[in-house]
Amino acid sequence: MPTTPNVGDPAPDFTLPDGDGNTVSLHDLRGRNVVLYFYPKDDTLGCTKEACGFRDAYADIKAAGAQVLGVSADGVESHRAFAEKYGLNFPLLADENRAVIQDYGVWREREVNGEKRMGIARVTFAIDEQGKIANVWEGMDAEVHAADVADWLKSRG
Repeated sequence: MPTTPNVGDPAPDFTLPDGDGNTVSLHDLRGRNVVLYFYPKDDTLGCTKEACGFRDAYADIKAAGAQVLGVSADGVESHRAFAEKYGLNFPLLADENRAVIQDYGVWREREVNGEKRMGIARVTFAIDEQGKIANVWEGMDAEVHAADVADWLKSRG
């Protein structure tokens, strides 16, 4: 099982469909900062709080020169409905076969309601203009995480 990339490592490339059926490739975003966040499931409590946080912080993140991309194993239609329901203003990418989720090492054993099982860990990667991992956030508070990412981006100038 792949390990989570560390700061300074090249970000694993990918091409995935978004909720509108468009194809998004990391290599096409080279030259820009990318905030790539992985989340367990569309329209669940913590994931909704996190997505709405990125929605609300998007202007600041964009002003800092970054593009936000959310990734889960949900399908294109689920992403479209989730984005419409909450007015999300950034792409949600469908990784239904979990290839990218595995490449980033976020398919892990998790404890949910006292039961251990495999699932997607809530992890965010900042990817710099050269396609390298610039920061990794794990174990964050879903409600304030996006604002923390925006602050980090602003502090980099």
